[in-house]
Amino acid sequence: MIIIIKEMFRNNFMGSMMTIIIVLLLSACGTGKETSTSSTTPAATTASQTTRTITHLKGNTVIPAKINKIVVLSAAYIDHLLTIGEKPAGVNNQVRYGGDYLPYVAKQLQGVPLVGSADKPNLEAILEIKPDVILVESRTAATTYEQLQKIAPTIVMGNEWQEYESDVNFWKKDLMMIAEMYDKADVAKSKIAELELKVTKAREQIKKLSNKNLAYLRVREKNLQLYAQNGHPTNVLLYHDLGFTPTALTPKDKRVDLSMEKIPEINADYVLLETDPNANDYLKNLKASPLWKNTPAVVSNKIYETDSFWLFKGWGVIGRGEIIDEILKIIK
Repeated sequence: MIIIIKEMFRNNFMGSMMTIIIVLLLSACGTGKETSTSSTTPAATTASQTTRTITHLKGNTVIPAKINKIVVLSAAYIDHLLTIGEKPAGVNNQVRYGGDYLPYVAKQLQGVPLVGSADKPNLEAILEIKPDVILVESRTAATTYEQLQKIAPTIVMGNEWQEYESDVNFWKKDLMMIAEMYDKADVAKSKIAELELKVTKAREQIKKLSNKNLAYLRVREKNLQLYAQNGHPTNVLLYHDLGFTPTALTPKDKRVDLSMEKIPEINADYVLLETDPNANDYLKNLKASPLWKNTPAVVSNKIYETDSFWLFKGWGVIGRGEIIDEILKIIK
């Protein structure tokens, strides 16, 4: 009897031990599975945070979430980068200004390599920089997008060439797109707000003027042009934002060539005269002409010669701010 009881106790003990072992094994297997799952999820999350996808004129392009080196082949985009406190690693030169930096941002670009023009970028120079991203406009992309894309992810910003003409806020969209690449949308919005306040204050001063007809002339190498009310951000700033009144000769949408015979008909309270670097001979002949000398604005000394960078300045916060500063000096 005693022997039977001992055997039963031994069997129960062994059965209990086997049950415990099986439970422990199952628990261990379950723990192993949970560990495997949790180790892959953070890795996937980390990977998604190292890149971002940008939608642009050429489709979708993946770029680094943190950009260390960016090459910019557009004066407007250089202004945008500097506006949010970012310095490009390479920029296009300006053939019109001796193949150097655009003068109004030259000080901020000191030491930045020049990589050819926007029309003819120097691919070898860009390759040496090893950029993370390249920014271009559609004009540049039309001829060199495939080559640039082989060097680094290339973003084609803006719209098809010159389709911005009817959009008065096109430059802001470009600025915000660049700011978002750097997670600096708030900085861009703040800079835009500061500029808008400056525009509002300047507009109030211009509104008080008894006469505010304005003509915006550009002296080219072989001709004189009258700029329109629309068609370019600088024009829009002058007539739409600041509130100057266009002259009777000022076209609405596209600039026009102005013959010498038409010059006396420029009945403007203010004439802005912008001269290309290669147009000094034409400017000299223009000023020597009796037709020019007898123009009412010339007689009343209301001709204001600007630098030849306003067409570039109109594309960004920094440049537009400088234009406003000059306008305020003119109307004093």
